[in-house]
Amino acid sequence: MHIPDGYLSPKTCGLFFAAMLPVWYAASRWTMRSPGFKGFPLLALGAAFSFIIMMFNVPIPGGSSGHMTGTVVLGIVLGPWAALIAGSITLALQALLFGDGGILAFGANSFNMALIMSFSGFYIYKALSFGTPGRVRGIVAPAVAGYVAINLCAFATALELGAQPIIAVDPQGVPLYAPYSLAITVPAMMIPHLLFFGPIEALGTALVLSYVRKQEITRHENAAYGGISTLMVGLLVLILLTPIGLIASGTPWGEWSVAEFSGLTGFVPAGMARLGEMWPGLAPDYGQAGQASVLVKAGYYVLSAIAGSAIIVFAIYLWGRLCRR
Repeated sequence: MHIPDGYLSPKTCGLFFAAMLPVWYAASRWTMRSPGFKGFPLLALGAAFSFIIMMFNVPIPGGSSGHMTGTVVLGIVLGPWAALIAGSITLALQALLFGDGGILAFGANSFNMALIMSFSGFYIYKALSFGTPGRVRGIVAPAVAGYVAINLCAFATALELGAQPIIAVDPQGVPLYAPYSLAITVPAMMIPHLLFFGPIEALGTALVLSYVRKQEITRHENAAYGGISTLMVGLLVLILLTPIGLIASGTPWGEWSVAEFSGLTGFVPAGMARLGEMWPGLAPDYGQAGQASVLVKAGYYVLSAIAGSAIIVFAIYLWGRLCRR
C-alpha cells in the first residue's frame, strides 16, 4: 500500500499534504501532553518495529506480495496519536532511504497507513476489549482491530488510485497518472487484503500484543523502561530474520516501478513517466538493485534493516527535541 510517486496527481498529493499538516501538528502536541504517553524509547522501538515488520513480504497467489504493517499494534500500545507520529516517520524514511513509497505521495501514504490504521485499530480494539477482557476476547479484540484497520487502509488506497482517471487526464481524456478505474482498483486491492493480508495483520497484531502484555510494558512508564531490553532483543531477532521477506519476489499491486508498469501494460502515462523516477531512494529497494547472489541480497537486506532502524530511532529523538521546545 506504499503508493509510489507518479500514481497520484500533484494536486492529489498536495491535498493530502495539506490535510495531514494540522494532523501531524495536533499529534505532536497531543502525544507530548498525554499523561498516558510511555516515553521516547518505547515510541522509537515501536517505529523501528513497524519498519522491520514491513520488510517481511509474504507471497500470495497471482504473483503479488504484501506484509503486516504493525501500525495497529502501535495504536493499541502507544495510543493513536503517538502511533500516527511513529508511522509517519517510518513512512518518510522508507521513502527517503529506500524508495519504498513516494516522496510526493507521502501525505497520502501517511493518511492511509498512519492515520486511518492507528485510529480505526485503536477504537475498534477499545470497543471490543471493554471491561476486563478474558483470554479469548484479549486475542479476538486486537485481531479484529488489525483485520478491519488494514482493510480500511486498502479501501482508501483503492479509492485514491481509482479516482485518478476521473480527475487527472490530458485533453484527449487519457489518464496522466494511475490509469485504472475504481472497477479495477477496488477489487484488486480489497480481495488480497480481505483474504490474505487482513488475516496476516490480524494474527500478527494478536501475537505481538500478547508478547507486549507479557513484558508488562503497557501499565506505566517504569514498566515500559524495564521491558526495553527485552524488546530490543526481539527487534534484533526480527532484523536477523528479515531475509525471509526476500522469498516474496512479486511486487505488491499498484507499487510497480515505471519500468515494471511499462512491462505489464505496454505504456506509461505521461505524468507517471515524469514523476515516477523522481527519487529512487539512497539505497533503492533495500539494497537489492543489481545484486544477483542470494547471500549478498540477504546481507544487504539485513544491513538495510539495521541502518533503517537506527535512523528511525534517531529521527524519533530529533522529533522529541523539536516538540519539547
